[in-house]
Amino acid sequence: MKGKKYKNAPITEVICEFQFETESPWDLAVPGLIYERIRDDFPKRRQRAIYEVSVQTSRQGTQQQLKSINRAQFLREDEKALIEVGQVDENLISIHHFKPYPSWEKYRPLIKIGFNAYKIVNPTKVRRIGLRYINRIQLPFQKVTLRDYFNFRPYIGKSLPQDIGLFIVGIIIPFENFRDHLKLQFTTTSSESSEITPFIIDLDYFTAQPEKVLISDTLNWVETAHNNIEKTFEGCITDKLRQIFEEAKK
Repeated sequence: MKGKKYKNAPITEVICEFQFETESPWDLAVPGLIYERIRDDFPKRRQRAIYEVSVQTSRQGTQQQLKSINRAQFLREDEKALIEVGQVDENLISIHHFKPYPSWEKYRPLIKIGFNAYKIVNPTKVRRIGLRYINRIQLPFQKVTLRDYFNFRPYIGKSLPQDIGLFIVGIIIPFENFRDHLKLQFTTTSSESSEITPFIIDLDYFTAQPEKVLISDTLNWVETAHNNIEKTFEGCITDKLRQIFEEAKK
């Protein structure tokens, strides 16, 4: 099934993330070496700090510890796409593209650039791969009848009030003989205008059994992930919503 292309595509961000295992200890020179391989496409550099909270329980009670993790980011000149590299034994690289999303045919080469650059680390095993599409859908109505636009939506029994406010609905769907999982979430979100009703469809596809994916099959896995995400998204929406997105003529 060849995917549809829309003039008003709702995609706000796409992330492809690889986590690997390596035999060699982390070298602080790695981000610089990766940068040398991708600088023609991603010339800008910056650091991003991530904060993680861990909870430890002992006889003395519960303690929280705040841990700071630095990641190197390499950005395209227009800053609409970037590659992020985890440091200090994270063995992680992610490739991001923000709105406007061009197409899978143009995003896929960026994934390949990042993946090939990371080979300098000599990864030995796949720990996790993920491909995630975040869609923000804004309908120009104050009140929306969900079934008119969405095939994936909350079910509300007849004995319950039919007018609802905020909601979150999520399921996990297995794919490829349970090798992969797709976490599908449909939620409402805030709006700056009372005349617009915004929704988020978040499709997060990842390896449930990463040991079944070889390093050499990684990019094939990404292609399969994209196909399954695309088919699932199309299954979530109705023709009435497709009219709003305006399918592009080929």
